[in-house]
Amino acid sequence: MASVNFPNVNIYQTPGITKKAPADKPVSTPKEQGSAPAFRAEAYTSALTVRTRLNTKEEKKKYEELSEELDLKYRNKLEFALKSGLLLKNDSNDRSSVLDNLHKILKEERDPGLDKINILQECLDILANPYVITQTCEDIPAQYKRQVIGLITNLSEDPKDIAQAKWDLDNMHTGTCPAASIEFDLATKHTAEFFRMVEGLTSPKNEVVKTIKMNSLSDKSSDAIWLLTKFKTPNQINDFETATVLLKPDEHAIIRARIQNHHRDKGERSMIDVLMQSTLMQLGSQQTYNSLTDKRAPNVWTQEDGGLIDFEKTYVESVVEDKNTTSVTYQIVDENGRLTGYEKDFATIKKELLDTLKMGHNIIIGYTWPDPENDNRLAGHEITIVGYKTGPNGEGVFICQDSDDNISAPIEMSEKFLLPKIHHAGLPDEIASRDFKYEDSWKIGLDEFQDMKKQSA
Repeated sequence: MASVNFPNVNIYQTPGITKKAPADKPVSTPKEQGSAPAFRAEAYTSALTVRTRLNTKEEKKKYEELSEELDLKYRNKLEFALKSGLLLKNDSNDRSSVLDNLHKILKEERDPGLDKINILQECLDILANPYVITQTCEDIPAQYKRQVIGLITNLSEDPKDIAQAKWDLDNMHTGTCPAASIEFDLATKHTAEFFRMVEGLTSPKNEVVKTIKMNSLSDKSSDAIWLLTKFKTPNQINDFETATVLLKPDEHAIIRARIQNHHRDKGERSMIDVLMQSTLMQLGSQQTYNSLTDKRAPNVWTQEDGGLIDFEKTYVESVVEDKNTTSVTYQIVDENGRLTGYEKDFATIKKELLDTLKMGHNIIIGYTWPDPENDNRLAGHEITIVGYKTGPNGEGVFICQDSDDNISAPIEMSEKFLLPKIHHAGLPDEIASRDFKYEDSWKIGLDEFQDMKKQSA
């Protein structure tokens, strides 16, 4: 890594489908209701862990110490987190609560370029309204641009390299929509684990250790070990049932996070967004992501250098949420990137989505549209379905989170519009295998790659 100085910021050293910014879509935004999100998916909080009162002296002490460091606006958000049952949730990997991890952020050392009060405020913003999570990329202020370009080009003096790096920085649109969708899902469905990760990623080590069940990755332990190895995930196999993994952002993510600590503009990613999305991109891209360029290396599954493809996303989702998720593909896309048909009828697709929502899950989907700038080949984007309702005219409406719409609220998309555009969806294994047994998507992708190699040989 090239060595450069950043004054005042304390910076140390699917085949055929293109991920890009989503096309315009007919959506509506439900009206906001106070400090709480306007809509919460079913099972937003778990009935098993909801407590709204501080019961022990230790809890009361932690709450008081947090309150003392916050202004009125954020004391109100802290109170909201308590009264909503979020603050005392302990659905984390080590059973620590949201309160425990917020208190650690306050009392324990943080990364030297991150301010603990700023981190706490970002945490409370997400607790009050998780729809503030965004993938919208931050700009690099002029005083740091020369140094960042030096890192991108490895201190190259070639004018072409410098000009290309400058153009990339000035025209960057992140491809982190799968990572941002998983970030949102983790924040709303595994809230204490989300803030345990925030605490670890903002610590001086910038890392999180997590124990996962092997069957969250595959029914066979040998396949689960193969996946951990193939994705180059640092791990320790404990036994045939569990493994401990190390989750860490790429080395450049902390540069963006530290800059955001001082220079975050409205609508840009927070420090938390930067570190979480980098960590998830690293996990899915075989540890090849670069936060400065928003690029990852191609691999045996994809020749793209942008966002994660469907089963990379599913692998990440399975690891960080420790659950068995299957990526189900609904659209049939030819080798030229054009839609030719569907694997299932829309009624069946709708039923699978609604049954998943009834189980209390959000659903991360990839949807597509013909891109007129690329010969009408399909372009794609990832969003999260969080609910469903019937509109006044009797038409079904999906309620969604889109990390790339600059709207800090849920949006509504009619089923008539959305169902034909869903390319893939992450579903619980029991729903995905209801009609027939799906083969793990990573196996399908590997088989396709090996077939391509044979044909080219």
